[in-house]
Amino acid sequence: MSNASELLPNQIEARVLALPLPNLEATLGELGQVESVSVVDGKVELVVLLAIPAQGMLKALSESIWAAVKDLPGVEQVAVDIGWAIPSGPVMDPGATIPNVKNIVAVASGKGGVGKSTTAINLALALQAEGATVGILDADIYGPSVPAMLGVGKQRPELEKGPQGQMLVPIEAHGIHSISMGYLVTEQTPMVWRGPMASGALQQLLTQTAWPPLDYLIIDMPPGTGDIQLTLSQKVPVTGSVVVTTPQDIALLDAQKGIEMFRKVSVPVLGVIENMATHICSNCGHEEHIFGEGGGQRIASDYQTRLLGALPLNLSIRQQADSGCPTVAADPDSDLAMTYRHIALKLAAELAKSVSQGAAPVIEISDD
Repeated sequence: MSNASELLPNQIEARVLALPLPNLEATLGELGQVESVSVVDGKVELVVLLAIPAQGMLKALSESIWAAVKDLPGVEQVAVDIGWAIPSGPVMDPGATIPNVKNIVAVASGKGGVGKSTTAINLALALQAEGATVGILDADIYGPSVPAMLGVGKQRPELEKGPQGQMLVPIEAHGIHSISMGYLVTEQTPMVWRGPMASGALQQLLTQTAWPPLDYLIIDMPPGTGDIQLTLSQKVPVTGSVVVTTPQDIALLDAQKGIEMFRKVSVPVLGVIENMATHICSNCGHEEHIFGEGGGQRIASDYQTRLLGALPLNLSIRQQADSGCPTVAADPDSDLAMTYRHIALKLAAELAKSVSQGAAPVIEISDD
């Protein structure tokens, strides 16, 4: 009897760990664990802990668990408690970590105009919608756009006393915490700084901000592969990076430079996001690849990374970001918002996999 009572929980756990997670190329066992299993009079109580936020998959995952174990002898009911705890990513220098920040994800592009900032904002909002605590740092010192996209207006961050002097308090909007040079200067005060000054300002924004406990800090990088990008990659404990591109050949060439830059400083490239992949006519519904087709997948394959997702060229994405309420916040149940959430989950999954491997990147700078 004892062996039978032990066998059933073991069988349940094995089946649950082998379950594929919805919309992700991973099993539950790769991105989580079974915390406890108890079986009393045919009623199973199961506690699952994931390494990714999973608000949107709770119902589907609970149904999958029931379907996986209901035919086991002795199982009559299943009560599932699914939670998540986001692990901290490995960093080369533990002393360089930012207090309260578990993972730093840089969202970059090789060139301007590919929708990087809009994508970064919506990814941050998507992770938050999935149940994570999220911040965003606008690292575009010369052309900050996060304040306008979050609809913050002319707010200024408050100051609070910290262990190393005065600290900026991030401004919260739509549930995410943000800091930007745009909060500290006016629209009539352009940043006419040389590279080292801009790089120094970025480091100050990052380290002199009193971040609340965050699962993810998204950094909206300036376009290109210059001083600020290298400073960030070398001196900030970035857990992973994402490269945004459009399908056209010129954008793909610049995206390759972005991937190469992260590789030179040993920051993992978690994937590529293809923006403006297709256009669907609002009048007739005809779908057309006006910037080319399949470019994101090609570059992902060439660099042994993955295509996290593709987003359409859509008027509402631009309008909602310009109005200060980006798509995921403005229309959370729309197909576009769900696309951003699927991409965000794939990003979180890739990050969790890199965390589970446990190896911190080693930074090596070379001239080639």
